[in-house]
Amino acid sequence: MGPDQGVRSVVGMTHTPTALITGASRGLGLALARDLARDGWQLVLDARGADALQAVADELSALTTVRTVAGDIADPAHREALNTVACDLGGLDALVLNASTLGASPLPDVLDTPIETLRRTFEVNVIAPVALAQDLLPHLRYGARVIAITSDAATRAYHGWGGYGASKAALEQAFAVVAVERPELLVYRVDPGEMRTQMYQESAPGQDISELPPPEVSVPGLRALLAGHLPSGRYEAREVPAAVAAATTGVAS
Repeated sequence: MGPDQGVRSVVGMTHTPTALITGASRGLGLALARDLARDGWQLVLDARGADALQAVADELSALTTVRTVAGDIADPAHREALNTVACDLGGLDALVLNASTLGASPLPDVLDTPIETLRRTFEVNVIAPVALAQDLLPHLRYGARVIAITSDAATRAYHGWGGYGASKAALEQAFAVVAVERPELLVYRVDPGEMRTQMYQESAPGQDISELPPPEVSVPGLRALLAGHLPSGRYEAREVPAAVAAATTGVAS
């Protein structure tokens, strides 16, 4: 099978496409799950909160096949349960590594951050996504998309964001290398931009974030990556549709 054929197997939906999304009970993960469900994607959804995850399953099961696994992505037993579900559904066309932790709230300076908090941040934001991708590799179809959700805090120095930003920088480098090592996959590091989410509110307790856009504004970019032919790399979600158009027409964005 040539590269174009492999990608078409995802884009052209010659089978029912299946996505596994971590951190899918709220925020960007939930917004993407809803959008994919409307298009009939089978979904494997993960989140720590069992009740919130069940509410998502109740909502989306009317539209598509939804399998939920509640638990901590840093727990090997939980990752094994996700692996079992992916196998049961016959494989994955998309793996969206969205689950993460902010660390402490409010955000402390790096040198004031308890080392155990910093260690936990790296465990959830770096080690767990890599471990899950390792576990799921046999179930990723040729041409499958792997999307690691990152942040501009991975590339810019913001006061208070050192621990979280450092973990996202490590996540980005890990999956930049995965893209080189696994050319049969399309591996994207995606910065969704600032969004009105619970995590962002926790980063700034008491701050009014009502003017920030909802996570839904970043979903079209993720969908464009799932459906298009852009090469592996780092993208800002809200600029992806323009990049896809430019790649299609040959006009620089």
